[in-house]
Amino acid sequence: MCIRDRYQRRVRVAFKMLQFEVVPTQPIGGQKTGTSGLRKQTSVFRQPHYLDNWIQSLFNCLGADLQGSTLVLGGDGRFWNQEAIQIIVKLSFGNGVKKLIIGQDGILSTPAVSALIRSRKVFGGIILTASHNPGGPDNDFGIKYNVSNGGPAPESITNEIYKYTQTISELKQAILPAPVDLNKLGTTTYGDREIEIVDSVDNYLALMKEIFDFDLLKKILTRSDFKFVYDGMNGVTGPYLRRIFVQELGAPESSVMNATPLPDFGGHHPDPNLTYAAELVNKLQSGEYDFGAASDGDGDRNMILGKRFFVNPSDSLAVVAAQAHLIPFFQQLPLKAIARSMPTSQAADRVAQKLGVANYEVPTGWKFFGNLMEKYQSEGRVICGEESFGLGSNHIREKDGIWAVLMWLSILAKKNEHVPVGGKLVGASDIVQEHWATYGRNFFSRYDYESVDSTKANQMMAHLKELLTSLPKGSKVLDSDFVLDYADDFSYNDPVDSSVTTGQGLRFGFTDGSRFVFRLSGTGSVGATIRLYAEKYLAPDGGEEALRQDTSVGLSSLLHLALQLSKIKEFIGTDQPTVIT
Repeated sequence: MCIRDRYQRRVRVAFKMLQFEVVPTQPIGGQKTGTSGLRKQTSVFRQPHYLDNWIQSLFNCLGADLQGSTLVLGGDGRFWNQEAIQIIVKLSFGNGVKKLIIGQDGILSTPAVSALIRSRKVFGGIILTASHNPGGPDNDFGIKYNVSNGGPAPESITNEIYKYTQTISELKQAILPAPVDLNKLGTTTYGDREIEIVDSVDNYLALMKEIFDFDLLKKILTRSDFKFVYDGMNGVTGPYLRRIFVQELGAPESSVMNATPLPDFGGHHPDPNLTYAAELVNKLQSGEYDFGAASDGDGDRNMILGKRFFVNPSDSLAVVAAQAHLIPFFQQLPLKAIARSMPTSQAADRVAQKLGVANYEVPTGWKFFGNLMEKYQSEGRVICGEESFGLGSNHIREKDGIWAVLMWLSILAKKNEHVPVGGKLVGASDIVQEHWATYGRNFFSRYDYESVDSTKANQMMAHLKELLTSLPKGSKVLDSDFVLDYADDFSYNDPVDSSVTTGQGLRFGFTDGSRFVFRLSGTGSVGATIRLYAEKYLAPDGGEEALRQDTSVGLSSLLHLALQLSKIKEFIGTDQPTVIT
């Protein structure tokens, strides 16, 4: 029987029982999972058995629990996405998976996968994405596994996967009668195995409607004096943007740009920052638009812009937490905790202190928020954020770009609920500056040095590690006015499961509350990425002019010290970053 979908018919197709085969293989080096999955150049993934080995190692790790299970499967639409899905289907059935829920055309945003895992109460999910990394045959591909709570696999699993990749000898796979039709909504059975192709947006949209007041959102997005634009960066969010913002909330079609998922993201770098989303930034700088946003390749990151105003991700976390009480989701259950990654500015800490809620500092990687979300799930809400444009709550177990934008739009809608058309609207800049006037401002910036020679990057980090113990505490550093308070290599003791994570970044803190951090990123596929984070606090009584000064001015002396102390130019040949946030 066919059930009519809003876009096309759903079908049910049945095949006879599958046959299975065991294929010999051997270990392939370099399959250690990083902060957010395994990311390599696409050409590496396309090598014979490269993806197969990792998937089989995952299934070996999961063991008997995998038998008869259901998994969610989808990706961000980058080059080789659909071919990879066909490989994973065969291996899944060959290893005892009973059912696969796959997004139509292989498309599912990372937040949507997390939401599907949770709403369907299934065993886990496989996401094909290299997140904000470029796509295409000459760029990057990636894969990650999420567990039954919808969150990224913990290190206990990813470490086991890596062990299996070093000893793997065979692949267990099914022989399919034909490639899976990823476009056709509905169910296909192969004896006792089943594939369900689902609309990529439906489940996620239903969740957003539970969290937000869509009637209120529609009022601001249909105002004649409010102009909004959302850049999908030709990533996975395109179908979500059209469905949610245009069809459901009434925004004009022109409100979404670059909203068609493309295998190479249109030749662009799908990273929502001031450098790679320059087209969007220019639109907001022109003064034509009141509010703008962007998401990355797999839809879990976000950038927020006001008219001629950039909202730093660290400030975004703090503001959203301070204003969360305006949102229905946080009225149903109260905010109980705020958590941030260690490099993220301490602005959110001040909000937590004022609200009287718990406050946590965790390593970089969304998986470290998972235990905290579970801890508070029954009693209240948790808001988590990263300076790397990640923001989310315990509605799912991933950061969520569209959720973050809807949070900001909801705050704006509430602030402007009684402002008549033509009246002076409260904008993003007004909300942030009011926040600074209340809590003070944490000037914050991140310098990224991308595709650095790994040997040189490690030499620089070794130099900095020596300084952790050799620099005298309580004394001025070099020729600066900054007095060293502490210097350490950040480690984390998880308050829930008591696990310990070490080597998470080199921190240099000063007696005035300023600090800078150096760490090597685990999200690139080629070479090393050095990240420098700098932060300096100015109290509310510092004066309006000082609070609103340009970030580069507020941080100039601290950044100068960081570059001088690290000898970065001496080690890598330049002190000019690839990207500044």
